[in-house]
Amino acid sequence: MARTLEEQTVQQLGGPRSVLARQRRDHAEMDRLMERYQALQDGPEREAVLKQTVQLVFSHAFAEETVLWPAVRRSVEGGEELTSRVEEEHQQINDLVGEIERLRPGDPERADRVRRVFALIRQDIRDEEDLVLPRLQAALPTGRLRRLGTAWETVRRSAPTHPHPVVPRRPPGNAVLGVPLSLYDRMRDAVGMRVPRAVVRKVLAGLAGLVVSVAVTAVLRRRRR
Repeated sequence: MARTLEEQTVQQLGGPRSVLARQRRDHAEMDRLMERYQALQDGPEREAVLKQTVQLVFSHAFAEETVLWPAVRRSVEGGEELTSRVEEEHQQINDLVGEIERLRPGDPERADRVRRVFALIRQDIRDEEDLVLPRLQAALPTGRLRRLGTAWETVRRSAPTHPHPVVPRRPPGNAVLGVPLSLYDRMRDAVGMRVPRAVVRKVLAGLAGLVVSVAVTAVLRRRRR
């Protein structure tokens, strides 16, 4: 049985460029940020740490769903079940963070949702490091894990950084919607810009048609092979 990622050295994970090492680094940073948030009192610094946590969690999860989980489904026995479990956790995190962003700091309901989402993030990390990623490690050679790491990092750096309930959890839908949503999120992160929800809904409605078109084209291509 493959060992959890937590117990392995960087070299055992395939080196610093391996997707396994990159995943573990992000997980450690998430844990550090959550611990920092919990150690602070309410105020601007605490809110800034929560914002950093959200940005990292969502860009990280988007890269997983775009690059990593398709590789698990292709390469690992039972990969469909494993990734479905993690995707469900991601959706729960998405929904809770959406609620957090709609509530004001100091609201007791917001504090409860932060506690719940932190618990879910920690559970997600354990499921990935103990169940999913060790099986991917056993199924793929080191060179392939490093190439996946490069692709994963590229997507993570340009991924959305906030929850978007209409975004599918799997390609091609998430990849198609990811580019405009990433631009929107990163402008909001940089300058605090808020675009009216009605405008966002109109843009997403138009993109939804494109997602359907891309998905249908992909299915037809597979059937021709």
